[in-house]
Amino acid sequence: MSLSWSAKDHKNLTQPAAAGQKRSRNDAGNKVTVVLGAQWGDEGKGKVVDLLATEADVVCRCQGGNNAGHTVVVDGKEYDFHLLPSGIINTKSTSLIGNGVVIHLPGLFEEGDKNDKKGLKGWEKRLIVSDRAHLVFDFHQVVDGLGGIGTTKKGIGPAYSSKASRTGLRVCDLLGDYKDFSTRFKNLVHQYQSMYPSLTVDVEDQLKKLKEYAERLRPMVRDGVYYMYEALHGPPKKILVEGANAALLDIDFGTYPFVTSSNCTVGGACTGLGIPPLNIGDVFGVSKAYTTRVGIGAFPTEQLNAVGELLQTRGHEVGVTTGRKRRCGWLDLVIVRYAHMINGFTAIALTKLDILDVLDEIKVGIAYKLNGKRIPHFPANMDVLHKVEVEYETFPGWKTDTSAARKWNDLPAKAQNYIRFIENHIGVPIKWVGVGKSRECMIQMF
Repeated sequence: MSLSWSAKDHKNLTQPAAAGQKRSRNDAGNKVTVVLGAQWGDEGKGKVVDLLATEADVVCRCQGGNNAGHTVVVDGKEYDFHLLPSGIINTKSTSLIGNGVVIHLPGLFEEGDKNDKKGLKGWEKRLIVSDRAHLVFDFHQVVDGLGGIGTTKKGIGPAYSSKASRTGLRVCDLLGDYKDFSTRFKNLVHQYQSMYPSLTVDVEDQLKKLKEYAERLRPMVRDGVYYMYEALHGPPKKILVEGANAALLDIDFGTYPFVTSSNCTVGGACTGLGIPPLNIGDVFGVSKAYTTRVGIGAFPTEQLNAVGELLQTRGHEVGVTTGRKRRCGWLDLVIVRYAHMINGFTAIALTKLDILDVLDEIKVGIAYKLNGKRIPHFPANMDVLHKVEVEYETFPGWKTDTSAARKWNDLPAKAQNYIRFIENHIGVPIKWVGVGKSRECMIQMF
């Protein structure tokens, strides 16, 4: 596909239909498939993206930064991705980091080089970076987490703060007039030093390193809006958007203030890549067969007992990005339904079913009660969320190893009942069931 913006395209875009001609209404272009987290992150989105990326022509990241952590296992090799789209593994597809992502350049190249040593060759030739993406600097990382809300300390919040206060610097600034970039960088450092008097930054050393990164980055940078427009309106293409974080961490819809700094719901795909809503096709939500959460914040179905410990150890529930132990609890369908209200999932991937194999009984949170009465919504106020009582549905455990199951009929009847209950309660079909780490362990239902 040509990456240049042709005169013909410009004409099509800017010239109205000739007088008396009816404009075609069927030229919406290719549809984009979006994969999003339906809980508090760490649901196994990377695995679903990896499955879909084998056939994708373009795989995009639209928000977040290297606070995301996706692990993908291919041919027994484990790759960890934080900034790079998981689709970078597919040598036939192009990976795009969109304008809504905040990029820490040292982190990006360190990640690429680390995976290169594991066998991920030629990744730099398959990566496109939007010129409108904002940059995360080392000092953003230094000041991150001083607010004490349990962030990943990757500088994401401070970088989005710089963006919102219009003092941030973008990829296009770094590749433009370097003298102008240097002045603005110094001003940004001074701004942060006035807020954090103990902050020390070796400005000249930082600028020297940034200049080196700029030259390594330059061949990858494109105008992301034009690139996406051509991908959508050119020949048929499979375009995949990989959401980072999850619905309950969304800056608007999540458990504020214990959230991330971007929109990790479906709207973020439009604003983070420049995609019209008309081009959004399937929206796949990813949920574990239980619930986990990293860091602090309300967690109604959390199990601070032997069940929680068992889920944590059996599920190896440790954050890819932070190394923090994840808090664990029963599946909470209130939050998954809430995520569906916002995102309009067309199907769900239910992961890590095998972790529940050893339990005698399994509970699922189906409603919240406040003062003994069911509440019909997910509370915005965290004080209220801390006070809710969860109403559970209890299922008998299947007490059978499901890790070798490769199709629906391989699963025990009790596991099938559990899956069907979830599907019916949310009102969204379950398309995949995960019973292990590798690609082969995702049972496709339809």
